Amino acid sequence: MRTWLLERRPGADALVRVERPSPALGPHEVRIRVRAVALNYRDLLVRRRAASGELPRPTVACSDGAGDVVEVGAAVTRFAVGARVAANFFPTWLDGPLSDAVHAAALGGTVDGMLATEVVLHEDALVALPAHLGWEEGATLPCAAVTAWHALFEATCVRPGDTVLVQGTGGVSLFALQLAQAAGANVIVTSSSAAKRERALALGAVAAIDYAAVPQWGAEVMRLTGGRGADVVVEVGGPGTFDQSVAALRYGGTMSLVGLLTGRTGAVNTAAIFNRAIRIAGIYVGSRRMFEALNRALEARAIRPVIDATFAYEHLESGRHFGKVVIRVD
Repeated sequence: MRTWLLERRPGADALVRVERPSPALGPHEVRIRVRAVALNYRDLLVRRRAASGELPRPTVACSDGAGDVVEVGAAVTRFAVGARVAANFFPTWLDGPLSDAVHAAALGGTVDGMLATEVVLHEDALVALPAHLGWEEGATLPCAAVTAWHALFEATCVRPGDTVLVQGTGGVSLFALQLAQAAGANVIVTSSSAAKRERALALGAVAAIDYAAVPQWGAEVMRLTGGRGADVVVEVGGPGTFDQSVAALRYGGTMSLVGLLTGRTGAVNTAAIFNRAIRIAGIYVGSRRMFEALNRALEARAIRPVIDATFAYEHLESGRHFGKVVIRVD
């Protein structure tokens, strides 16, 4: 089978195509013919770690993939040959809280990922794809869509009439827009691109703010909501956007912190957090139970992921994308 490994190659492209023998199946394992893989910002970070020599061992790239079951172990009961499946980002996180053991088994980072023509995984690591989605659409779900679901409906509970603020138009933000709108919420989007703001409005956002022209966009959210503020902010920026997200939230609102695009550390206004009783929820993808709940919602509302391009790493790194970037595995 063909695999694409991230290797420790300082000063060179860390992604290398390698031919490997297909692994044997254990009794509870499933062999999947991978049809498509989706890229996430995390994949760029792991690739950079490999290129700088920090990756402990060669690792098959990418956490997100979808395909069909081509062989099952003797004791497998959850899937049959022909089933259309995706792998959970954390293969051992079935339900309950995140733990060190779960964290240590993340696909495409600490263990081999999905960028291969075939992968073998335990049956418990898999979920059935929604019937209305194709391979490329299904591949976008494990990280970005599950993260958005967790941010909106597990860390808090978005209700009809709520206001949700999403930052930018990457995968998590657009899934959050679609899911929140399907729940009856009003969604406000921030983006410095006029074209992306227009597309977000066409997807159903009620307002779009140019954060470059309006750097105090937290106050603009307050104005747009009549002084009440957003019920939920899906925070993807980290320290560079944190304080404006706090300023945008209502008293008792929730910040679902899902990303660190502006860095890992920085000064934040902690006084505003406790003065207004704001909740901060750290979101790191989600469990298989959350993935299955997400898929029921996608099917019930016939929601389809927004795919920008079937392309490669460089397009994601450029920041020009609107939605997800997908690799077709032929």
